[in-house]
Amino acid sequence: MRRDYLIRTSYRFVLVLDLIIGVIDVVVFYFISETFRGGATTSLGAAPTYFAFALVGIAVTAVVQATSSGIASGIREEQLTGTLEALVTQPVNAIEMALGMCGLPFVLATFRVGLYLVVGGALLGVDFSHTDWVGFVLVLGATGTAMSAIGIVTAATVVVVKRGQSISGLIIFGMGLVGGAVFPIAVLPEWLQVIGRVVPPRFAYDGLRHALYVGSGWVGDALVLIGFSVVTVPLAVWLFNRAILYGRRAGSLAQY
Repeated sequence: MRRDYLIRTSYRFVLVLDLIIGVIDVVVFYFISETFRGGATTSLGAAPTYFAFALVGIAVTAVVQATSSGIASGIREEQLTGTLEALVTQPVNAIEMALGMCGLPFVLATFRVGLYLVVGGALLGVDFSHTDWVGFVLVLGATGTAMSAIGIVTAATVVVVKRGQSISGLIIFGMGLVGGAVFPIAVLPEWLQVIGRVVPPRFAYDGLRHALYVGSGWVGDALVLIGFSVVTVPLAVWLFNRAILYGRRAGSLAQY
């Protein structure tokens, strides 16, 4: 994480530009919500307005993308720069490598979430007076842990076949689309609603919206995310370890 931090901060302009683009996304959805001011909000769940609904979707998507794509992107960068082979010879195991590579993206994504909430609350009028901040932190952490499994599996794929980030991006986009990131699941066709109700991001969106706008009702969603993590993260780490062992035996770690 320290190494990744030093690399990121050596390109400060890109880091700041990334944050600015994220804030612009928030502002765009604010003006979209203004287009529908006064419209019905019965299908928005815990969110009082469409903008409040979309704000959580944007924030959670930042965390989901960081924890699911961060490690795969890190592995791919290691391959392209020729440092992956040297990295796996160090005294670190698969768990440490996986956590280390997705650690900084998760920290930066958490910072982005805080920035989005500040912009939404201080400048764009979102009401956080009922927020349960402990619940917010717990659901956010459970979300990052649960979604890291996808990133670790994608990283294993990258180690073996040298590609795979696009697959992770497609999966994340699809789950966010049907899981209620920027529009309610209720507007989807019935067969997609069935899928939308069970994908992990749906529990993250619902849990954070309840924590932020109601102050209760988030525990069940957090428990589902934790249960998903308990099952999938160990399996993902095992697959990542097997991929590293395969690369060592095949002598393909230096290939890209």
